[in-house]
Amino acid sequence: MFFFDSVVRVRAGTKTDRGGNTVPDWSESAVSRLPVDRLNIQPNSQAEDTDPTRTAVITGWRVQSEEGTRPDITAVDRIEWRDMVLTVEGEVAEWPDPLTGEVHHIEFTMSRATG
Repeated sequence: MFFFDSVVRVRAGTKTDRGGNTVPDWSESAVSRLPVDRLNIQPNSQAEDTDPTRTAVITGWRVQSEEGTRPDITAVDRIEWRDMVLTVEGEVAEWPDPLTGEVHHIEFTMSRATG
């Protein structure tokens, strides 16, 4: 009942740079998108940072997947939600089921910086 939110996971493709290194490719034709549902998304944090040239606002949300789900989301992915593009902050935590040891659900924080 609490897991009615959905997002689109955006994963970068790869390309080779001038130095021959494989690097992320965030161009529209290179990314892959995956709809992910059965999530609970709650406000997590908001901070404001000011300097003489701008005021930056960083807003965060905590995301939890429904019991028994392990969506394919990693720390390097981006998330599209409510007409925003957000970054995954830190690693995605896999919570184990205490009886089986299998993944019970995942949790992660996503954020958006403006300004």
